[in-house]
Amino acid sequence: MRAPLLVVAVGNPSRGDDAIGPAVLERLEVALAPEIARGDVELLGDFQLQIEHALDLEGRARVWIVDASVDAPAPFAVTRVAPERDRSFSSHALSPSALLDVAARTVESLPETWCVAIPGARFELGEPLTDGARAGVDAAVEWLMADVRGRLVAK
Repeated sequence: MRAPLLVVAVGNPSRGDDAIGPAVLERLEVALAPEIARGDVELLGDFQLQIEHALDLEGRARVWIVDASVDAPAPFAVTRVAPERDRSFSSHALSPSALLDVAARTVESLPETWCVAIPGARFELGEPLTDGARAGVDAAVEWLMADVRGRLVAK
């Protein structure tokens, strides 16, 4: 049985604020360790969303996709994701809505899916997270922990 809750974090830890997703995932691994051990939540990290990730959505009740954004408001934004074929549709990288579009044709039922976008400013190779990105990661981790735990209490 798969964990009903899935957090997917995307980004490159070597490219400045593109490391936002991996930083969130690293923090959640520690903060949600009991929930992970019980099989209530699963964490998944990758450099970008790909077609194969559609299969990771199978059997989930709720999914959060965490990524850096150049236009999200500080400290972060949460938006519901709907399936939609868009310009990102390719075999190499997908937007969250394109991923759901693929999943809609692949899995039995779609989970409720939300995008957690954290603003980033610098994405150069070898750069550390900016202070603004760190603040967004802190705020998003706190919110995600509360939302995940709230879903588990409600079930």
